[in-house]
Amino acid sequence: MLILAADIGGTNTRLALIETTGSGARIVARDSAESRTLSALPPRVQRFLAGQPVPARACFAVAGPVVDGTVQTTNLPWTIRTAELAREIGIPDTRLINDFAAVGESLGLLGPAELVTLQVGRQDPTGPIALIGAGTGLGQGFLFHDGTRYRVRASEGGHSSFAAQSAREWRLRTWLMQRLGPVSWEHLLSGRGLSAAYQCLSESSVPEEPAAISARGLDGSDPAAVEALDLFAAVYGTQAGNLALTVLATGGVYLAGGIAPRLIAKLGDGTFMKAFREKGELAGFLARVPVQVIMSPDAGLLGAAVVAARGSS
Repeated sequence: MLILAADIGGTNTRLALIETTGSGARIVARDSAESRTLSALPPRVQRFLAGQPVPARACFAVAGPVVDGTVQTTNLPWTIRTAELAREIGIPDTRLINDFAAVGESLGLLGPAELVTLQVGRQDPTGPIALIGAGTGLGQGFLFHDGTRYRVRASEGGHSSFAAQSAREWRLRTWLMQRLGPVSWEHLLSGRGLSAAYQCLSESSVPEEPAAISARGLDGSDPAAVEALDLFAAVYGTQAGNLALTVLATGGVYLAGGIAPRLIAKLGDGTFMKAFREKGELAGFLARVPVQVIMSPDAGLLGAAVVAARGSS
């Protein structure tokens, strides 16, 4: 079956034609654009599909809560409605799902080469699974096993209130609160969160691009960037541990999103896992939870294809 899959985030809009079989999926054509350069989604889809075989089904994984077939994108000025989108792109069987629901659906297609292990743990093969990923925003989700297969549930937990765990984190929280009002986990665990951490720690009046901060932090050339990455990894570990406890993630925790693969050296230096396990009497439980980073940029596309191919089941 030929599927149109899309992964719509605040930074990038990715489209792909994916051929699905009973045992896997293969991307046969793809397109990518910076989301903020697009005035609307349908024209880009129409341009991508021009001259291509007509897909049997389509599924769009979108960063934002999908309610009654409609999503107001979290970091873009778009409102996407399933019926309107299906009509405009000419594919009646079109679905909308949350982007982290798509990540969860992709797990069965990811091989060892597309995962990096931060903690081996002891995996329960039918235990709950937690998903978390920093990028333009902070995505979260979870999976539970219904006795036959895993079911995926999206979450907007990234917008819950941030809780500082150290004097350094309290300093950043206060700095953000003075500028933004209520502070969420996404305000720290995102590209703009890393930029804010650096600006606060360096006492700079000018924000910098996260990629530049990451580069200087990883090579050690800028002490403030090194400290910003250390803070980012610790906060990331804390919230990943929170989510693991919330869903009792004996099936494991998976980190997704665009930032983790680029900071894999920092996430693997122990800072993340130390914060992940610092939960008092529950530290022993978290020490047994497997933690892996999804390195594939195609997880959202593959998961969308899985949902479309499965249909209404």
